[in-house]
Amino acid sequence: MTGTIDRRGSGLSRRTLIGTGLGLGAVALTGTGVAHADSGGSARRRARAFLAAAMDAYPDHGTTRLAQSYTDQAGLFSTAFTYDNALAILAFLAAGTTGGRRRAVSLGDALLYAQAHDPVHDDGRLRQGYNVGPYTFYDGSLQPDGFVRADGSVNVGTQFGFTGTAVGDMAWAGIALAALAGRTGKRRFLGGAVRIGEWIERNGRTDEPLGGYKFGVDGGNQKLPFTSTEHNTDLVCLFGRLARLTGDRVWLERRARAREFVERMWEGDGGFFYTGTNDGVTINTSPVPEDTQTWTHLALGSRAHASSLDWAARELAVLDHSGRRNSTVPAGQSYEGVTFSSASLLADEDAPIADSQPKPDRNGVWFEGTAHLALALRERCGRGDEARARRLLDSVERAQDLLGGGQTVGGRALPDRAGVVSASSPLDTGFGFGYYPYRHVGATAWYVMAAVRFNPLRA
Repeated sequence: MTGTIDRRGSGLSRRTLIGTGLGLGAVALTGTGVAHADSGGSARRRARAFLAAAMDAYPDHGTTRLAQSYTDQAGLFSTAFTYDNALAILAFLAAGTTGGRRRAVSLGDALLYAQAHDPVHDDGRLRQGYNVGPYTFYDGSLQPDGFVRADGSVNVGTQFGFTGTAVGDMAWAGIALAALAGRTGKRRFLGGAVRIGEWIERNGRTDEPLGGYKFGVDGGNQKLPFTSTEHNTDLVCLFGRLARLTGDRVWLERRARAREFVERMWEGDGGFFYTGTNDGVTINTSPVPEDTQTWTHLALGSRAHASSLDWAARELAVLDHSGRRNSTVPAGQSYEGVTFSSASLLADEDAPIADSQPKPDRNGVWFEGTAHLALALRERCGRGDEARARRLLDSVERAQDLLGGGQTVGGRALPDRAGVVSASSPLDTGFGFGYYPYRHVGATAWYVMAAVRFNPLRA
């Protein structure tokens, strides 16, 4: 899609942030000024502790709950994005612990509850985001409920407009539920995943020239015209898992359809994937995002397309440090990784990312993307890939140690040095929204999966 719209749809992006300020509180370095993280098990345990804290932020509002996606300082209050919670399920399963499995099951049951208790629809859909705890909105209005309202319906995120349903968010929820079905043998999780797949088939399938599955619907239930490479990549995994778990070959045809769209987005001369199409006819050639390079490898495992990882590692590489004009990295620290898209590298550093937001740092590191690039390199396992992946994970672990100190969820202090911020400094994605230095369920979950070599997109 073009750079003038969010490829996930206006008002639909699971990643759109409306934060009210940076709210940083990073730990300053002493001595040599070089940041060192205690990598390995300790870093992973602290990451999981953050995911647990985000899940337990509102203990007075029932046991049926989702995890708050960002810390309070992001200004999204108790918003729990469906995508982030799907990742949390997968990260808890990746941990391989009894406690992790128990938490994954609890989150999976919450997604099933949302399917069954939507206040308007009874067709298997999930919304972009939900409220999981009370807050007072910017206009002074009170949002008093937890995830489950007094009447038993789920608390859809209406105040921020997180009411639409995107195919990508649905696919990730289906992937997580299918993973739970495979791990636990509980048919309720497979049933929920199948309902998601059928909703996508009914609402996303298109016969446009480029094919594939379209974006989803907005909050008014109007179909959106875009078709996303990322979303169809997610479907390659979801439909493949449904074929394996149900034994129904119809899912193989649907998987092939999604894969054909993804492969049509391949730019052979440059060795990368384009973002998708706005109209089903013309491929958008700019901006080029990072996740369509890494997720495609994780889902397809295609040697013919493996150079997409080299493209991302080379063309989207950034190094953020305190000497940069708009960097919020504390003195003496630096972080390496990748940014969100080719447009992020060209952001206007003299203009705010959005109203009431800071100016971007072109070299801001997107830690979620940095983590899944590390995982994809580990999956490819080529010469030098493990060393490159380890450098990226070291950077993410330093960020968990040193960035985002003093942040809270549900007004509660987080465990010490727990949770990865979404970005080292404010960065402009080039798709109409930004990322900021707030601890984030999605970024943390991707770090956990990368650290233990758990590929969530393998069918």
